[in-house]
Amino acid sequence: MEDHVKIYFEIPSSDSEEMEIESVWAIPHGEGFKLDNIPFYAKSVSLGDVVSANEVDGCLYVDELLKPSGHSTVRLWFANEKDVQAVRAELKAMGCDSEISDQPRLVSVDIPSSVKYEKIKEYLDAGEADGKWDYQEACLGFL
Repeated sequence: MEDHVKIYFEIPSSDSEEMEIESVWAIPHGEGFKLDNIPFYAKSVSLGDVVSANEVDGCLYVDELLKPSGHSTVRLWFANEKDVQAVRAELKAMGCDSEISDQPRLVSVDIPSSVKYEKIKEYLDAGEADGKWDYQEACLGFL
């Protein structure tokens, strides 16, 4: 991944006034950087989005969204870790890639613009209603 760089997002901490940091792989793209993995905590960005960044102490920190990709990102927090792989396989069959965070019950899902979000939302709502997971719409690219 020699052409990849780490881009850092500052995220407000839920339990203090300090900022937390999430790093995402990106590829230099024109005047910005194209995100090349699915964010877990950063909101309002998705895989393939192009962002600008400022260098601070040798690190690239996101400044603003330059060009949205049209992808959407949702995060799932599973009630039971044993359900993670089966659900990831079902989402893959529906056209969505996903990544597991360092917390094995947290999964970030990429929904390309070619996939009908309504179908995914029905699936997510049903699983949430059954108590299998909670989910958050971190970035809806079609809005």
